[in-house]
Amino acid sequence: MKFGFDIDDTLINLREHAFHIYNKKLNQNVPIDAFHELKRVEIHEPFGMTDEQGKEMWKGSLEEVYFTSCPPYPDAVEMLQKLEEQGHEIYYITSRPQGHRERTMEWLKERGFPIRDDRFFYGMQDHEKIDIIKNLNLDYYFDDKPAVLNTLLKESTRVFVKDQSYNRHLDLPRIVDWKELGNILQTQQ
Repeated sequence: MKFGFDIDDTLINLREHAFHIYNKKLNQNVPIDAFHELKRVEIHEPFGMTDEQGKEMWKGSLEEVYFTSCPPYPDAVEMLQKLEEQGHEIYYITSRPQGHRERTMEWLKERGFPIRDDRFFYGMQDHEKIDIIKNLNLDYYFDDKPAVLNTLLKESTRVFVKDQSYNRHLDLPRIVDWKELGNILQTQQ
């Protein structure tokens, strides 16, 4: 089978990692509870920033956010390794900007994610991401963004949402813990 995965906030805890970086860079101590209550993907509001300031802060922090010690979600690496061992195809489809391909792939490999050059797609807008998912004819796709998942509901790909505070309104099969993936797949077959 063919499995597609978004990376940020699906396989790795990127936004929470960035939240901690923002606290340090801004010399603030915004409690983590504020992060867990966010209803948007963007994380700048608890720091008192406007959307424009938040956009600039994100762009100015990309290197530190993407390529430092951001942790994978528990069991994400192991579950993808298990899928690969079982002979499934694993695709990564990320909106990370152009120019970050090689470093992102290397970063993922260093953490143990099974990855192949020809199954790594990056640097696209959400609508382009959807086209890639459709063209790959994936059996399963996992993402955190409502805008992407909602667009795929009429496709044959089975979509799952990685649980986040900003996507709890979605009525889709949900991954809270990556250990659940094996059980979920058994019930889908």
